[in-house]
Amino acid sequence: MFEFNPDGSIKMPDNMAKEKADQKNKMKSQRCIRIRKDIVSTYSPKSCKMVITLSEAFKDNRFVETTYKYFKDGAEVPSKITMINPREFHVEIGTCFRRCSDCSALVTRFKEFLDGNVIEDKGTCTYKGRPNNFCFEDYFD
Repeated sequence: MFEFNPDGSIKMPDNMAKEKADQKNKMKSQRCIRIRKDIVSTYSPKSCKMVITLSEAFKDNRFVETTYKYFKDGAEVPSKITMINPREFHVEIGTCFRRCSDCSALVTRFKEFLDGNVIEDKGTCTYKGRPNNFCFEDYFD
């Protein structure tokens, strides 16, 4: 059932409002990054873009390029990082069969560096990944 605000807009459920407030608080007070994934082109050559936004708690952004360098050394996809401003970076992921898994690998590297303090925003990304309850024994005999 939908609830409406006095201005006629749909009211956000309490759990979504709480999550959004928590994320906003993290971006103001903690060492955290937000990663938004978007599909740039669905036609060949396919490409995606990750927008990486640093929280206000960061005084130094060198870790972004360092983490990206380690990712790029082992990646199979062509990619490029661009610094938009000291708090925002764009990473373009190019065409390859492993485009989505390498994108996920970069997010995992950031999670490892920041002890999981990463906010993921799927944006227009359609990649679902492997389910958390995936078990090889269920699918392969």
